[in-house]
Amino acid sequence: MKTIQQIKSELKPIHSDEDYKVYLKVIDSLVDCEENSPEEELLELISIIVEDYESVHFAIEPPDPVEAIKLKMEENGLKKKDLVDYFGSASRVSEVLNRKRPLTLEMIRRIHKGLGISAATLLAS
Repeated sequence: MKTIQQIKSELKPIHSDEDYKVYLKVIDSLVDCEENSPEEELLELISIIVEDYESVHFAIEPPDPVEAIKLKMEENGLKKKDLVDYFGSASRVSEVLNRKRPLTLEMIRRIHKGLGISAATLLAS
């Protein structure tokens, strides 16, 4: 078994899936380490390297605005008729949810305020 110093001296950016898997195993082995220990320092260093790799290779796209609205409807038990105040009319609700009409800035403002969906999500295309 390698010492903490040996592992630290061999740290490098992740360039392959194999490197990534090795680092994940090291994280698993260190996750229960003591606070303020050399192991915790190593865990922090490897976590930074893994997070950097994941941000590039496993980036999470912002949710689709229509899907975000549908999810919020499902979470809150809302029907299309409950959205009329945010869209202006029942036909606009249907048009937007069926992707036949884009959200307007005014709709985005109302939905953001009323349903709590982030403006960034609603502006994503």
